Formats: sequence, C-alpha cells, structure tokens
Amino acid sequence: MIHSVKFTCVLDTNVIYPIEVRDLLFWFAHYELYTPKWSVHIFDEWKEVMARNDVPEEEILKRVEKANKAFPDALVNNYEALIESLNLPDVKDRHVLAAAIKTNANVIVTNNLKDFPSEVLEPFGMSAKSADDFLTDIIDLNHETAVEAFRRLVMNRTNPDLDEYQVLDALRKNGLTETANYLHALL
Repeated sequence: MIHSVKFTCVLDTNVIYPIEVRDLLFWFAHYELYTPKWSVHIFDEWKEVMARNDVPEEEILKRVEKANKAFPDALVNNYEALIESLNLPDVKDRHVLAAAIKTNANVIVTNNLKDFPSEVLEPFGMSAKSADDFLTDIIDLNHETAVEAFRRLVMNRTNPDLDEYQVLDALRKNGLTETANYLHALL
C-alpha cells in the first residue's frame, strides 16, 4: 500500500483546541498521513484555552495525556534556546516556530497565517498552512486512507454520537469547509 509523503507538522494551539479539528488531525496522524509535533508551550496554551472554556481540570489533564500517549514522539524538546532569536509579527508565537525548527518540520499548521509570514519561514524550509488547506492537501495525496481515517473518527465518536454527515457539518462549522466538502465528495 502506498502512503502519502509523511510531512512533519507542528500543530499550533488554535488547530488543537476545537475538538472536531483536533479529532480529524489526530485520526489522519494515526493513519500515518503525516507526523504531528507539538511542544510544552503549545500544550500549556491548549490547557489555558480549555480552562477558559470551562473544561474541568480532570478532563484537561485527560485530553493532554491521551494526546501524548497516542503520539509519544510528538513532543519536541530543547527548542527553548531558539525562541529569543526569532522574529515574528506576534512574539508570543516564537515558541511555535522554535519547535518547528528544532524538529525540522515541513509545515506549521495554524489558523493564524498572518503571524507566520512566508519570508520568515522559507529560510527554514517550511511553510504555514491553515488546518483546512493542510487537511485538503492530505486528502489529495491519499484519498482512500483519508476516507478510512474519517470513517474511523465517525465510528469512534461518542457524546454526541453523530453520523458522517453530521460530523461533516461540525467540521464546516469549525472552519474546515473545503476539507468537509472534499470528504463529502469522496463518501
């Protein structure tokens, strides 16, 4: 079976927090359509966002633990020394770029594209893509595996239990319009 090119991607907090987006990203990674990476800084931000959205502390810790257990090689270490030397429009995003440089990532998956200008990323051999663009690229590279991963996501959904079309609607509501439309066309 031919797999798509395994891109190494740093996932920014804003694509990890919405559950529907994270679920699809994680299922695609589970099916080895790309290699996810993140940092302690990114997960600290994720925890803060969950807390602000009234996710109970126990659930926050469970989600973080599940992510790290599912992808034990995803955590990037020893990137902190790079942070201060980087220049980005938002200094609070430098840790994301530092983790991406440290792990030789191909792509930073973020919905804050303006904060990761191509002229800053290109010298490091990487680019930034929105979650929607990134996921449609993955689907384009390997339709069958992407559809299989999506179907597993749907089968494993509980609370609430949704069918394929309801999950596609949830993806659209969370900014994955092209991804949902592409998957819909392949079902």
